[in-house]
Amino acid sequence: QVQLVESGGGLVQAGGSLRLSCAASERTFNSYAMGWFRQTPGKEREFVAAISWSGRTTYHADSVKGRFTISRDNAKNTVYLQVNSLKPEDTAVYYCAAERTEYSYRIYRTANDYHTWGQGTQVTVSS
Repeated sequence: QVQLVESGGGLVQAGGSLRLSCAASERTFNSYAMGWFRQTPGKEREFVAAISWSGRTTYHADSVKGRFTISRDNAKNTVYLQVNSLKPEDTAVYYCAAERTEYSYRIYRTANDYHTWGQGTQVTVSS
């Protein structure tokens, strides 16, 4: 079972940027589709972005399109989320998730599709 560790969160002013990282323990990382979600207290986990294990297919939620970019480096077993032009409403705990798939193009956009999650990293955007 792959294990995931997120990092890169922090406190940033509105308009600022961060790069979130999610390091995977599994040597077969390149068999996992990956996703980023975020959650605020009292709300359901919200889809942010997803990437296929080949990296050729990506999808971003409308709320972050044009500001956030998901990418991965299979040689480093790491998936990234570059977050730019941050807004106070982006404040949340950000989680990465992994799901093994045999299809190089496959992505998943709902939380229930993923069986493995990291512990989360807090992003706080001040106005």
